[in-house]
Amino acid sequence: MLLRLVLLLSVLGSSWIGWVNSHQESGEWSCESDEEISIEAEFKPGFITLDGHADDWKDIDGLDSSLLPALDPDDDKQYTGGKMTVKALHDGNDVFFLLQVDGNYAYTKGDNKKCPSVALMFPIGDEATYHNMGGCKEGTGTSNRKTCKGHEVDIMHFSIGNAIPGRLYGGNPLDNGDGNGGDRFGHLVDLYSWNPHCRYLDGIGPSGNDSSGQNNWKGAWWHSSFNVHSGFVEEDSPYTSDSQKGTYIFEFSRPLRTMDRLQQDAQFTIGGSSKMAVAFWYPVDGNSWHGSGHYSVNCDWIPLDISPGSSVLKASKTGSSGDVASAFALLFSVVSICLSVFVGYRAATKSRNEPYETVGNL
Repeated sequence: MLLRLVLLLSVLGSSWIGWVNSHQESGEWSCESDEEISIEAEFKPGFITLDGHADDWKDIDGLDSSLLPALDPDDDKQYTGGKMTVKALHDGNDVFFLLQVDGNYAYTKGDNKKCPSVALMFPIGDEATYHNMGGCKEGTGTSNRKTCKGHEVDIMHFSIGNAIPGRLYGGNPLDNGDGNGGDRFGHLVDLYSWNPHCRYLDGIGPSGNDSSGQNNWKGAWWHSSFNVHSGFVEEDSPYTSDSQKGTYIFEFSRPLRTMDRLQQDAQFTIGGSSKMAVAFWYPVDGNSWHGSGHYSVNCDWIPLDISPGSSVLKASKTGSSGDVASAFALLFSVVSICLSVFVGYRAATKSRNEPYETVGNL
């Protein structure tokens, strides 16, 4: 167990240290957020199969947006591959997300930074800001649950360098059994943060580790240039030739409510509102991306509404129809009884009025 934890921490440190060291802004932060955009997660049970394919999302409305550098959201520096489409829905238990972004195929097995990567971020604490990933002003040595209380954000990050297209990654028995948000198989990890310099896997922190930490996410990826749909295995890497034109597809899901008791997961409520942010990394011209070199859909939080759908209305209509049907059935029963009584009465009256004849007269 101890050896596993040491290996996990070493991998975590090497994976994120580039992001930490390079997350330096060139000047004063400036943002012109689009306040009219939002994402609605409709109630659509039984719609989505989590396989990296977008066919089952075709009738779901989404947000189409340009991708601008997260630290310098200038239109002149936007991602030139195309726009990103973001969609969401829920089935009453889990919430699902779809990210689609145009991009020539780039994949180097085992090198996450030479493959596209995506992340979703959600506020947990009431004071959590989009800028600076929570916005706690404490330094690396002083950031903790007490000094940064209220600045917690929830992050899902998927780096595909070791992930087979169409296969599920994220929470698994081994890492969840160790009590953390890691994913040793495909690097679809569940993290929390107070600022860019203080990010940890769920269940791990500066004040000690907690065995209740879990990775609640699952996800898959695909590229539209693939001509195999029956499934890939690791030996098929790199799965298609480099620079093929097409679209990257990422699908994710997690429970609306998790069993987190450490303030490390965002919690969603049906009929309620939350916020989210989306990040995208791409190896431009084949060069490795660096941690703060990501693009973003917006330079501030995007409203996320968890819709109750029309289930309440449908139940009401069904109930009203049932009441009407019951009333008609009752009326029909009463009329039938009255007719029966009337027919019986007429028959009895007629038999009394007819003359009586003995057997001998017949």
